[in-house]
Amino acid sequence: MRGYIKAFLVLLLAALMLPAAAQEQEAAHRSTAQVCPTCGRGEHSCHPVGQAPAWSHEQTGEGPRYSRFPIPLKVYEEHEAGMNTAQKLLHRFRADPFNPAATLIFLLAILHTFLAPRFQQLAHFLDQRHKEQLRAEKFRILHPEQRVPVSFLSTLCHFLGEVEVVFGIWIIPFAFVCRHYYSMDDFLKYIDHDTGFTEPLFVAVIMVIASSRPIYRLAENTLKLGAKLGKGTPAAWWLSVLCIAPLLGSFITEPAAMTLAAILLGKKIYRLKPAESLKYATLALLFVNISVGGTLTHFAAPPIVMVAGKWDWGMGHMLLHFGWKAVLGIILANLLYFYLFRREFRRLAEVQRINEAYETHVPTSWEDRQDTIPVWVYAVSVLFLAWTVYFAHHPAIFIGGFLFFLGFTMATPQYQNAFSIKVPLLVAFFLAGLLILGGVQGWWMQPVLEGLAQFGSSITMGLAAILTAFNDNASVTFLAGTVPNLPEHIRYAIVAGAVTGGGLTVIANAPNPAGQAILGKYFRGISAMRLFFWALLPTVLLFLIFNLIC
Repeated sequence: MRGYIKAFLVLLLAALMLPAAAQEQEAAHRSTAQVCPTCGRGEHSCHPVGQAPAWSHEQTGEGPRYSRFPIPLKVYEEHEAGMNTAQKLLHRFRADPFNPAATLIFLLAILHTFLAPRFQQLAHFLDQRHKEQLRAEKFRILHPEQRVPVSFLSTLCHFLGEVEVVFGIWIIPFAFVCRHYYSMDDFLKYIDHDTGFTEPLFVAVIMVIASSRPIYRLAENTLKLGAKLGKGTPAAWWLSVLCIAPLLGSFITEPAAMTLAAILLGKKIYRLKPAESLKYATLALLFVNISVGGTLTHFAAPPIVMVAGKWDWGMGHMLLHFGWKAVLGIILANLLYFYLFRREFRRLAEVQRINEAYETHVPTSWEDRQDTIPVWVYAVSVLFLAWTVYFAHHPAIFIGGFLFFLGFTMATPQYQNAFSIKVPLLVAFFLAGLLILGGVQGWWMQPVLEGLAQFGSSITMGLAAILTAFNDNASVTFLAGTVPNLPEHIRYAIVAGAVTGGGLTVIANAPNPAGQAILGKYFRGISAMRLFFWALLPTVLLFLIFNLIC
């Protein structure tokens, strides 16, 4: 009892000291504040240790930057008056050799994502050859704690075949490029101060919370209402999940919607072992639908958040210009693929009937138990989810809430299922690597986006969708927000293209790695080309809806 009292007093003392600490930090900030060397205005922040930034807020057009790379876009623009897009690209290419080198690393990382299944196949081949070698040598376990030796080359190839680690791997050569053209100190400043990792942290936390049993059961019971219209068949569940879950992304954020939809599709569809074509079509539809499903509001989807404040787009604007078109496109795309796979769905219904007859004689797994979860457990779980979504831009707060959530799951084990933090961490690792490598691509992306304004809205939308396939759509809209005086129809075209192209590749939209990580176990290595192929049809359909319907 005394231990609890001491712990409570320590926490109380810490809480009382927080305001004082905040005042000390503010005082320290003021002591290091100085006049901006460029614009002459005061309150130009320095690094807390007194280190001045390499680029002032006047030069960046945003906040100060401490690393010398990438050179702010405004610095380039001062010498590019009258240049066309090609001339601007050539000027920036020559102005800083770091630019083409960093872009080459980025392109190699993208190529690596397409080759990931090949590495998985090679890993499987090497593993089989290693096992045959062990059998030929008549290997035997001689001690209970002895481990079977594994093939190092097989393990290495398996690691290289994991899509979630691709961009993290290419940070290593990127660091050498930074050191060659600048310095390791600049690389560390870029990582520590100029790159924000709030989104990867948020995705990791929301994936764990959204996959908890109370939240999953709540989503399952909600979507069951739609599945009941089709008598709970696999086709009914498929339509319910792919129609309703993406729209939830406009309210509970796209990563949470992706997590819930992927888990439900895994248990209701993929576990029945559908045809390989339906697996890819479902995954592609999920990616495309989630990307456009977040456009009903202005506060949930990252590509919308990047420009909504700058362009004064509220919820009314989003519903009028994007939301209802997204709903129409999602329904039509789902019905189109439903018609294409109608025979496969009939086969899955028969598989489900056989499985249900078998499960009446065989106990279900512990994770599939249907015992009642108290209302208060649901309420607290939803509270943690809402807390994380509300404070999505404040990592210290939502991570603190996440620690309390972990404590809550430990205190209510009878209502919880075991969850893995490995997959959310791998997804966060993927997004962090994408942020680091993608953050230095503005030198060529901004002129390209500026050049789009010279074309009509249709061409602009198409090129924006293509550009999104090779970079996160939030990066595309963010850079579009930095281009001054864009006509309203060009703004619409860029955002519409970015969200419609968000399902073409795994890197096109931030929640995509989460869906691939959850459903990847049902594939023998996900082929990027096959995923692109099955995503192309719904992407074109949504493109036509956003482009042709006023």
